Amino acid sequence: MTHTYKVSGMTCTGCQAKVQSLLSKVEGVKKVQIDLSKAEAVIDMERHVATEELRNALIAYPKYQLTDNGGYKSDTPHSVQPQPDESKSWFQTYKPIVLIFFYISTVTLLVELVSGNFDWIRLLEHFMAGFFLVFSFFKLLNLKGFAESYSMYDVVAKKWPVWGYIYAFIEFGLGLAFLTGASPVGTNLVTFVVMSISIIGVLQSVVNRRKIKCACLGDVFNLPMSTITIIEDALMIVMSAIMLTIFLNR
Repeated sequence: MTHTYKVSGMTCTGCQAKVQSLLSKVEGVKKVQIDLSKAEAVIDMERHVATEELRNALIAYPKYQLTDNGGYKSDTPHSVQPQPDESKSWFQTYKPIVLIFFYISTVTLLVELVSGNFDWIRLLEHFMAGFFLVFSFFKLLNLKGFAESYSMYDVVAKKWPVWGYIYAFIEFGLGLAFLTGASPVGTNLVTFVVMSISIIGVLQSVVNRRKIKCACLGDVFNLPMSTITIIEDALMIVMSAIMLTIFLNR
């Protein structure tokens, strides 16, 4: 038998994965499918499982509130988290990423202007250093939340969840490598390979119009997956390819 329930309080794919995991552990539950956009849980059961049993499975996370089709709610107070506001403009939605790119671009450009010896390669290296260090910082603020979100769409993390944890530290390492100029060929090669693999899952999600959260800034900001995520990854791929070509031809 299959029943559909409303689950409020889910704001990202990390929430989606957590609710699915908790409900799947209830005795008698065979399969749980979560529709984040509809805030629904479709549960396939071996036997009838009381709504209260399902609700108790989420009791440790009071922001998730499960209700049955009849709209029945528990008497236990829950704090409901606001859902993403779809009425926001493009800039309001992606403001964190826009500001990050603005700050990194401004700082790296000023460094070259005041150095007295403008160097495009050094500018690109410093830009990529800033990109990876800032983005890894947000991922490491909640590493588990990032890994759970990343596993929802990344082709490697789907099969190997630990990759999400490793990926955050790879970004941090690449940031340091670009900043210090260590092994430029190796650094750009790793960047090209890692970002090329990463963009596959992003492209699949955008093409299939999946309404999931972009994990680029970890679990801190609730940013939807879109073409801007493709541009972000593609930019790193192109920049690393350009620098790799230059260093190999020197």
